[in-house]
Order: sequence, then C-alpha cells, then structure tokens
Amino acid sequence: MYLVKSNHSSVIHFPFTLKSSTMENDDSRTPTLREINNMLNERLHMITSVVPIPPMAPSTTGAQGPTPHPSSTRLKPLKSPISPGELSVIEKSKQLAAWTAVDEHVLPDYRVIGIGSGSTVPYVVERIVSQGAEANKDRVFIPTGFQSKELIVSSGLSLGDVDQYPTIDVTLDGADEVDTQLNCIKGGGACHLREKVLAEAATTFILVADYRKNVEYLGTNFKAGVPIEVVPFAYAKVLQNLHQVLDSPKATLRMAVAKAGPVVTDNGNFVIDAPFDIDKMKEPYTIMAQIKMLTGVVEVGLFCHMARAAYFGNQDGSVTVKWNDGKIQEVQATQS
Repeated sequence: MYLVKSNHSSVIHFPFTLKSSTMENDDSRTPTLREINNMLNERLHMITSVVPIPPMAPSTTGAQGPTPHPSSTRLKPLKSPISPGELSVIEKSKQLAAWTAVDEHVLPDYRVIGIGSGSTVPYVVERIVSQGAEANKDRVFIPTGFQSKELIVSSGLSLGDVDQYPTIDVTLDGADEVDTQLNCIKGGGACHLREKVLAEAATTFILVADYRKNVEYLGTNFKAGVPIEVVPFAYAKVLQNLHQVLDSPKATLRMAVAKAGPVVTDNGNFVIDAPFDIDKMKEPYTIMAQIKMLTGVVEVGLFCHMARAAYFGNQDGSVTVKWNDGKIQEVQATQS
C-alpha cells in the first residue's frame, strides 16, 4: 500500500501497486500525485478504447425524440389494441374520428406523441399501430394516465414520460364535450391534470370524439358537471366554496364504483363534480379561472383556448372537423 501525502493534511491511501509508463523505474519510491494522475488517465483511455460510447443521432424535429443506436435494425412487433369484430354505431364513429385525426396529424417526422385518455383513444393507438413498425421505430409515446400507458405498452410502442420529453409534437385526446369554440370538458375519467399537462406541452393539441360530444355550449349533454381535482385535505372546504360562493349547489365528491369511498386519481387526489347552469357555461374560461383560484384545487377539467382542431365521427360515416379559426369541414373517412 502506498501512502501519498498531498499539500493538505489528509493522506490518500492506494491499496494496490501503481505502475505506469510515465513513472520512473525506481519501484522503491513513493509516486507523486502528478504521476498518479497520469497513470489514472492512461487506465481511463484504455477502458474507453475497449468500450466505446455509442454515437447519438441528432433529432430531426422540434421535440427531442429518442435516438437509438444506428446499428439496431430489429423492429418491435406491434399489436392493435382493438379486437376483431363488428363495432356499434357509436364505436364506429369514434374509430372514424380517431383514424382521420391520426392520418392528418401524426406526421412521418413526428417523434414525440402524447396519448390521451378515454373511450376514443384506443382507436387512436389502433391507427398509429397500423402505420407499421418502421414508421414507429423511432417514436416515443407519452401517456396521460394508467389507461393510455397500458395501451402503449400492450401495443408494443415505446413508452416515454413528459419528464424526459417536455416538448411534444402532437397530443391526441378524447373529450366529454366540445363547444363551438373548441373549449371542452375533460375529466370524466379523472385524468384531467395529466391530460392538461400534455395538452400544454404539445405543439399541436387535437381532440377526437363521437357526434354526441359536439355541442354549442358545454353542459348540454354532459350533466355530471365540471371535474375538479382537489387535495384530500381540502375537499370539504372546496365543496363549501362551490356551494356558497360559485353557485354550484349540486357539486359533489365523486365516489368510486368498485370500492368503498371516493375516487382517487393517479396523483392521489379526490375529484369533485360541479354542475353549473347553461348561462354560466357559455363563459367556460371565467368559471375555470374562478375555480382554479380556490385553495386546494389542483386542476379544473375545463380546457379553454387549447385545441387546434376537434374531430367528430358521425353516424353516417362522415367526420366533422372543427378548427380553432372557426372553419368546419365534412370529410369521409377511408378504411385503408
């Protein structure tokens, strides 16, 4: 063992024999710190020469996608999340909307894609899988919750997280209801906090739904109310504020169906559903801001001024597309 003294009072212990090309042939003397550093640099050079660092391919889009080693040519097998069989009218309309949205907005050069939650989203993943393993090999998919995470994994797509990819090329998500200005209610599945994070992170945010969700004013068909995620400690106080201050006397804590007690979100919080009359729902941004100001509120299931377009599958096989500039299109979906 060598004991090497530095300029400080501490002693550095090296319990091994030091031998380097930069040291003199006198084995009986103590090596200097400079000689030790030279020896360590030589060892490091030997290691990195034997085990080179794989090169990183540059990203081709604004979003920083995955950069696999160029030598990896084996493609992962992909599997559609939709089982074969005849679909109902409602399910077929969801599929039409999802397929059309994917065809128009999941572009070949997109590498980071947000996958939302809800009953329409499996058809989004189905259409993405149909693009093939080659198209999806360099893509990463960011989920908004447990459901979309399972869809991504079970389909053989690459799973990522918004922590890794805070800029997303496009996010596709469902909605409980969408008005003429593309404001929407989300949170029927209690995922609206993460859904809003991915919507804001996306360069393009796209909604997909069936014809029942296409309304003039929010609250027309979706009567459950505005979903509000709250910390458990504050739920009673928030409920009181909603009842007495914000004029939602029927606001209630959402209870679970298959368990005793309230619904608990992926973030460990509770959900309050707060119905408002139709006149108030004509100004959803105002309601959202008022609710968000209540202490204890984590997020509100009103998505205002966020979507670029909304795709609605209709009963007759057509798809209605509403854009954020007021333009409305009617298109026929293809089965290819």
